[in-house]
Amino acid sequence: MSTVTDSLVLARRNLIRMKRIPEVVLFGLIQPIMFVVLFTYVFGGSIQVGGSLSQQTYREFLMAGIFAQTVTFATAGAGAGIADDMHKGLVDRFRSLPMARGAVLTGRTLADLVQTALTMVVLALVALLIGWRTHTNIGSVLAAFALLLLLGYAFSWIGALIGLSVRTPEAATSGGLIWLFPLTFISNAFVDSSNLPTVFRHIAEWNPFSTTVQAARELFGNLPPGFKTPDAWPMQHAVLASVLWSVLILVVFRTLAVRKYRRAAG
Repeated sequence: MSTVTDSLVLARRNLIRMKRIPEVVLFGLIQPIMFVVLFTYVFGGSIQVGGSLSQQTYREFLMAGIFAQTVTFATAGAGAGIADDMHKGLVDRFRSLPMARGAVLTGRTLADLVQTALTMVVLALVALLIGWRTHTNIGSVLAAFALLLLLGYAFSWIGALIGLSVRTPEAATSGGLIWLFPLTFISNAFVDSSNLPTVFRHIAEWNPFSTTVQAARELFGNLPPGFKTPDAWPMQHAVLASVLWSVLILVVFRTLAVRKYRRAAG
C-alpha cells in the first residue's frame, strides 16, 4: 500500500507540473492533429485499402494507426522527463525521503498516461470533425481505447529505461524517438501491410504496434470491405495478441527500469 500511495503522490506532482507548463501538453496535441490532417487530405484517395481508393475508407483505416502512434510517441516525453529529474538532482532529493524506490518511475509513467488519455480525447474529437466514424457498440470502442492506452503505458517504461540510461534530457528525447519511427512505419498503421516487401511484411505482421492497430480497427469497426486480414497469428487474434504484447513489454521493461533506477540512485 505504501508503494501505491507513494506512486500516486508522485503522479499528482507530475500532473501539477504539466498544468504549470501547458505548452508541453499543447505541443503534444499539435503533432497528432497534423498527422491526421496531412495523411487524410494529402494521402487520402491515393492509397488503396481493401481494393478501394475512397478517402472516407482510408480515413477510417488511418485513425487507429494515428491513435497508436500518438500513445507510443509519448514514450519520448516520458524518457525526457525522467532524464531531466535525474539531471537536476531531483531524484537525489527523493532518495532522502522514506518512499518506495519504484514509486518515482511509476508516478511519472502514470502521469504520462493521464496526459496521453487527454490527448486521445482531443484527437478523437478532431477525427470526428473530419469524418471518422466507428461502426460498433460503445463497449467495443472503449475497449479499443483501453488497448491503445495499455500499449502506451507499456511503452512509457521503455522511455523510462532510456531516460535512466542517458545523461541529458536532449539525449533521452532523441533516443526515445529514433527507434519509434521504424517501429511505427514498418507496420500496418498507414498502409495495408500486404503491400510491403516480403521482409518488411513479416516484421509488420509480428510488430506489437501493428497488432494493437489491428485490434483497434476491429473494435472500431474500421476494417474496410474487402480487406483481407493477414494469416500471421497476431493479426488473426489481434485483441488477445495486443494484450499479451503489452503485458510482456510492461513486465520486462518495468523490471529493467526499476533495476536501473536502483543502481543509478544507489
